[in-house]
Amino acid sequence: MAGNDLSTPLGLSKKRYLNLPLGLIGAGMITLLALTALVWIGVVDDPLGGEPTASIPLERSLDGLTARDFGVVEIRPSLPEQGEARSQVADRDETLGPRFEPKPLSGHETGTPVDEAAPALVAGQGLSERPDARVSETGPHGRLPTVSETGLRPLDIYARPVSQTFASVPKIAIVVGGLGLSQTSTQAAIDRLPPDITLAFAPYGSSIDRWMQQARRAGHELLLQLPMEPFDYPDNDPGPHTLLVSHSPDELRDRLAWLMSRLSNYVGVMNYMGARFTATEGSLQQLLGEVTRRGLMYVDDGSSSRSVATSTASGLRTPFSHADLVIDDVPRPKEITARLLQLEGAARARGMAVGIASALPVTIDELAKWSRDLEERGLQLIPISASIDRVGQ
Repeated sequence: MAGNDLSTPLGLSKKRYLNLPLGLIGAGMITLLALTALVWIGVVDDPLGGEPTASIPLERSLDGLTARDFGVVEIRPSLPEQGEARSQVADRDETLGPRFEPKPLSGHETGTPVDEAAPALVAGQGLSERPDARVSETGPHGRLPTVSETGLRPLDIYARPVSQTFASVPKIAIVVGGLGLSQTSTQAAIDRLPPDITLAFAPYGSSIDRWMQQARRAGHELLLQLPMEPFDYPDNDPGPHTLLVSHSPDELRDRLAWLMSRLSNYVGVMNYMGARFTATEGSLQQLLGEVTRRGLMYVDDGSSSRSVATSTASGLRTPFSHADLVIDDVPRPKEITARLLQLEGAARARGMAVGIASALPVTIDELAKWSRDLEERGLQLIPISASIDRVGQ
């Protein structure tokens, strides 16, 4: 008894317990659960237990066009039915804006001779730097733009494609004019301004063809400025070959041919001065008739409140755009900044706005700074050809 008392803790009596192999029991339970999970995965079709899934059918081509034929893919919420899609394409062919073909055809495919030095316009590549023979012809003073036998216009060939466009994003088009007159300003505009800003060349500059090629190489869309008669002509003279309201149709056509042959690879023309000319419906009608016949667009610079360009262009179905304001009518940094903010407000209110500026050093500086964070402010810069289909125009 004494031995038993000494081996037992104080106040406790020694009891016997059943010794069970707990480690083996735990290992067996884990093995059983693992086997159950494997059987479930092998037998049941939906091992994820009913979690929602989605499947997307992928097609290699659409109407014979593969993914390599497109430079940009836009994701849309839904796709129209086949009949609806065809009707939308037909409607698009009736618009006045440029038509962008997925894959330009070569001269052998179209049967029309093409300047081999002119690269095809493909999304992601540079714009053409040489005249396309399909949309040019020989005139009395040089090469002139024209519509091809298949209906292609210079507006279609030389327009800068808009890589992405969203209807809800306000858009701004800006044209900087007076290029080709000053070497310093022209070079600065080509080098420093974003490619989506359109450059307008005066017809009098030296080496204008070289400047055109540099501008196209940098990705800019081009316009040709046409000198037109102001109310105080000849005291205020826009330059040689100015278009006057006193010209006969033949005289007007000859002067216009000289002006148009000074530049190539442009999508349209824009007035330089010309308050009297743009207010005279008969003269402007002759001009816009020729512009339309040659497959170009017309841009009114918005400098004259008496211009009848909007109604005249609408009657002739001329591809048309007009400026909402002149950005640098007061060429000081603060004034230019204020006008740009005003242009932004117009774009947000109406969805699109167009501004006109001159190639002044201060203007180029302010435009370069303003455009850096434009997308972050919820705005999109577009070339002038993308502003043709304007609501309420």
